[in-house]
Amino acid sequence: MNIQNAQQAVDEWIKNHGVRYFNELTNMAQLTEEVGEVARIIARRYGEQSEKESDKGKDLGEELADVLFVVLCLANQTGVNLQLAFQKKLDLKAARDHDRHQNNEKLK
Repeated sequence: MNIQNAQQAVDEWIKNHGVRYFNELTNMAQLTEEVGEVARIIARRYGEQSEKESDKGKDLGEELADVLFVVLCLANQTGVNLQLAFQKKLDLKAARDHDRHQNNEKLK
């Protein structure tokens, strides 16, 4: 599934299962909450904090998918074509950052 198809799938889900999109501010708050859940898993599973027993069953992939869902909602309701925007960003990063990363001693 490409990003455009993912945006369409989210829009269909909203139409078939949701009442409507939450407003943009609510979705931004929701996105922040979901990113926080990802951060908690990463910090405790891969960082220096110990993982709480209640966090051990959390699925990182599921939490990342929650983040993606809300990002797709925000793109849909603000008229952003993420397929095009992401391709533009990849092109920009390839042109701007190729030499910078290749020459970064910290990455060798």
